[in-house]
Amino acid sequence: MSDFLGYRNADGSVGVRNHFLVMSLTGLTGPTARRIAQQIRGAEVVTMPFGSGLVGADAELHRRALIGLAANPNVGAVLMIGGNPPELTDIAEAVALTGKPVDTLSMDDCDHDALTLSERGTRAGVKLARAVSRRRRGPASASELTVALECGRSDPSSGLVSNPLVGLVADRLVAAGALVIFGETMEWLGAEHLLKRRAVSPEVARAIEAAVLRREAQAVAAGIDLTGNNPGPTNIAGGLTTIEEKALGGIAKGGLSPIQSLIGIAERPAKPGLHVMDAPAYAPESVTGFVAAGAQLVMFTTGAGNSFVSQLAPTLKLSGNPVATRRLAEQLDFDASAVTERSESIEAAAARLYDTLIDIAGGTLTWGEVLNEGEEVVSRLGPAL
Repeated sequence: MSDFLGYRNADGSVGVRNHFLVMSLTGLTGPTARRIAQQIRGAEVVTMPFGSGLVGADAELHRRALIGLAANPNVGAVLMIGGNPPELTDIAEAVALTGKPVDTLSMDDCDHDALTLSERGTRAGVKLARAVSRRRRGPASASELTVALECGRSDPSSGLVSNPLVGLVADRLVAAGALVIFGETMEWLGAEHLLKRRAVSPEVARAIEAAVLRREAQAVAAGIDLTGNNPGPTNIAGGLTTIEEKALGGIAKGGLSPIQSLIGIAERPAKPGLHVMDAPAYAPESVTGFVAAGAQLVMFTTGAGNSFVSQLAPTLKLSGNPVATRRLAEQLDFDASAVTERSESIEAAAARLYDTLIDIAGGTLTWGEVLNEGEEVVSRLGPAL
């Protein structure tokens, strides 16, 4: 018996959605990509505002993220456009290894005429979108999921209810053989010793500590006083007081499973289990890093409310704040306020949350999808040439 019905891909992975993706590899073709997507029903569009001149770690991350987003199991076919033919070929060939249909067009192919690129891109895109529409859902297991965990605009209800609740579901997913990722490295500061204890090896423990110290050193070098910055003004207004208090609440969403590895932004984990990603804490960059690493679903907790969702991975938003759940009924997919008010046990809520996650995996839309929210934001690490 399957856990849900998903889209089986040529490489064996399972999508919980069946997106046709229009992707612009450079800011030069972003408007054209959006124009193409507007003409094709159901098309998703991801654009990179930068491209040329990236060096070192930035160039590596840019390439890894582009490949990861296009190769995400939720993407059924991709039309890539850009201004650099060799880059288009490189990225497209890497994504094509998944077996999904990929087509490319460059400005050079169209004599640098954006309108010609729009026309040819639309013609190529409708064929890909039609092919994607022929796919049907089939049996899939929870063990085939990669689920990312995020928190934003936290308050005390996050650390006391929402994050521990997600942690219970994360442990259940890991026990089922799934892959789970959480990140926000700066949010571990003050609680990194607890994560180190759960590392599967001394090497992983040392990597976790080094990642936190590196982020802290960056803040110090930039002259940033983390007091008042982490927790931020919204966190403080909600009732959080210290870095350590926020960190203890934040890491609770990772449950109690052993940590298999520390991965980089948009880096795909090597095996099932719980993994941590060394990445920025800012939700758009953090969530995009997870999706580029292969996450088909995101569980995102909030206290006061945070409207960001992924463009490609359904993002289940939840809160245990009774005021927020009443105020944001059309933005939150799961109401955990009964746990806060002690009318429901956290175990019972975890069972409901797991069922909700599986229901969304099977096709039920999140509020973010209904409202056509969503974006992907890839980090920039340094200056360009």
